[in-house]
Amino acid sequence: MRHKTRTRWARWLILLAGLGITATIGGIAGVIGAYFYVAPGLPAAETIRDIPLQIPLRIFSRDGHLISEVGERRRILVEYAEVPEHVVNAFIAAEYQRFWTHPGIDYRGFLRALFRVMTTGSTAGGGGSTLTQQLARSYFLNLDKTIERKFKEAALAIRIENEFTKEQIMALFLNKMFFGQRAYGVAAAAQVYFNKNLDDLDIAEAATLAGVLPAPSRYNPVRSAANAQVRRGYVLGRMLDLDFIDQATYDASMALPVESRMHGTAIELNAPYVAEMARQEMLRRYGEEAYTAGYQVVTSLDSRMQRAANYALRNGLFEYTRRRGYRGPLSQFELDPAVLAQPFDEWPVEIRESLEQYAPGGLSVALVTALDEESNSAEIVLRDGVTDSLPWGGISWAGAFIDRETKDAVPEALTEVLAVGDVVLVMPTANDSWALAQVPEAQGAVVSLDPEDGSIISLAGGLDFATSKYNRATQAARQPGSAFKPFIYSAALEHGNTVATVVLDAPIVISSSELEAVWRPINYSGRFYGPTRLRNALVRSMNLVSVRLLLFETGIGNAVRHLSKFGFGGAALPHNGSLALGGGSATPLDMAQGYAVFANGGYGVKPFVIDAIFGPEGESLYRANPLVVCEPCQAEPDEYAFPLFDEDLDGEELPEDTLLEQMAEVADSYRPDASVAPELFEGINDAPRVISAQNAFLIQDLMRDVIRRGTGRRALVLGRQDLSGKTGTSNDKRVAWFGGFNGDIVNVVWVGYY
Repeated sequence: MRHKTRTRWARWLILLAGLGITATIGGIAGVIGAYFYVAPGLPAAETIRDIPLQIPLRIFSRDGHLISEVGERRRILVEYAEVPEHVVNAFIAAEYQRFWTHPGIDYRGFLRALFRVMTTGSTAGGGGSTLTQQLARSYFLNLDKTIERKFKEAALAIRIENEFTKEQIMALFLNKMFFGQRAYGVAAAAQVYFNKNLDDLDIAEAATLAGVLPAPSRYNPVRSAANAQVRRGYVLGRMLDLDFIDQATYDASMALPVESRMHGTAIELNAPYVAEMARQEMLRRYGEEAYTAGYQVVTSLDSRMQRAANYALRNGLFEYTRRRGYRGPLSQFELDPAVLAQPFDEWPVEIRESLEQYAPGGLSVALVTALDEESNSAEIVLRDGVTDSLPWGGISWAGAFIDRETKDAVPEALTEVLAVGDVVLVMPTANDSWALAQVPEAQGAVVSLDPEDGSIISLAGGLDFATSKYNRATQAARQPGSAFKPFIYSAALEHGNTVATVVLDAPIVISSSELEAVWRPINYSGRFYGPTRLRNALVRSMNLVSVRLLLFETGIGNAVRHLSKFGFGGAALPHNGSLALGGGSATPLDMAQGYAVFANGGYGVKPFVIDAIFGPEGESLYRANPLVVCEPCQAEPDEYAFPLFDEDLDGEELPEDTLLEQMAEVADSYRPDASVAPELFEGINDAPRVISAQNAFLIQDLMRDVIRRGTGRRALVLGRQDLSGKTGTSNDKRVAWFGGFNGDIVNVVWVGYY
């Protein structure tokens, strides 16, 4: 009986062993069969090299400062050698410890997942994905939880392992994976969450990023610091178990709080209006691919000049609004002293939200919580409950606004300006304090060109791009007013006049259907000055002299033909007497282009802002080939007649021999040097001469007098003797201009209520 029982058990064991062997062979055969079934339809592993990662468009100044990053995905590609060892170790600990030894798949994990599918029909809770399998899935596959996708994933992982080194696979993984908050790749994630470069991450931060990957929306530290801390603890524990860190490092890292907030791209130069110009041009050239193909645009901006332009425009507008008077607080709250005694987090939501509102132009929102008449200052609370004081020196300017031309008397006490509960704007001062501020009603623009080639070296199209994307430097076509007169004078010199020509400054009445039934232009001062030389007429910006020059000395047709050479379009050139007073429409960039002709000696250049475009691998795709002032490139000497000028800078007449000597000296200085070897200038896109060198020289000199003793005298504060310039105002006094230049730079500023 006992023998029969043993025999029966033996038979069962043999049967079970046979079934196991059969199942194993069948399973192996099935896996092999499945591999060969899915393999032909899979891409070759090496095609990963050809699959472009979505890399945003990056825009730089010419000296290498990042201006903007444009694109839905933030990504910074890194090589394996650029990744710190502790960052690599964090991901190995979090994702798959046998990464350096596995052949692409974890067979045990894969068989567990396969058994689960066969028994339950689902891969839920599947596991078994190596880091290489995750990479294969991320590049080539979807997230469908099917047995077919698992086989494809495994097959691709094996191919990738055969094609790439482990270091290359790790680099591909770290560059590809999604970390939440639009950050793709570990380098971008380091910037987004910690505002750090990759090699500046500490071990705790590296563990935090490694912990994000399983569920970026759940574990990223911005969305949930608590969840991120739990995941960080898991990764640090795995790093300790694998001897990647010691106990002391583990304890120190675990003790650190999880601190993270959203950080934008590490912008190094504030030039959003130029970034938008570059973005539009890239979109025109490359379509939507411009945002994902990793293009790099180098603009013509000079970072030092751009910062100066930003500062000048911002401070100029704030100073202007101060002169107009204080318009009052943004809002007002009734403050309960008991509320103020509570922690800031417990203050009423509406008060805290009022301090969170956006303040343009670098201003900050503050709540006045107390007035200290003894120290003559106000106590303020800023965003996040930060407290500070607002001294009287930053408040004393705030006489009440009456209208755009008038403000009330200067205040004598705090209570005339502020009250407890006022929500106001403040701005930081140079002495590390605060000053009361307000958003200017006026707007403005600044643009600077290099007159030698037309490159835009600085441009600010408004106070704050976030609140107004309207680029006033390139889009705001306004009346240039008297800033346009130098071009009228240039046309007059071209048609037989000199700087010593005398024109009668007297009333003039013109019948014009285009302007008014009867047009009576007047001077800004309301006075008439009688016979006046052209030099003094421009210095005093006499309207009537300009009108007479245009209508009776030059002619409108001749003037329009001459002025079109400066690059002005039809809107800037009305065919009537208002042309003499800048009655057309021109943008600051138009005016800068025109003044560049005077600054460079008479050559026509065209403004440009994109200097070069590079592809994702750094290959050169485009190089600007601008018109460049090259006097030796001109084939023939200047053929323009030299217009006679017969007075010195003080208006005294010059002897004839002095005149002739001066004429010869100036003419020779502008004549091309025929001795220069022409082969040195091959390939230069030389700018055409549009006015004579003598004409340009004389207008430069006339405009230099405007700075010395005319409407541009305030520029003398710079202490320079080489500046030429002209002011201008529109008919309705809503726009003010100043354009100035020397041989190296042209700058135009526009301020107005538009």
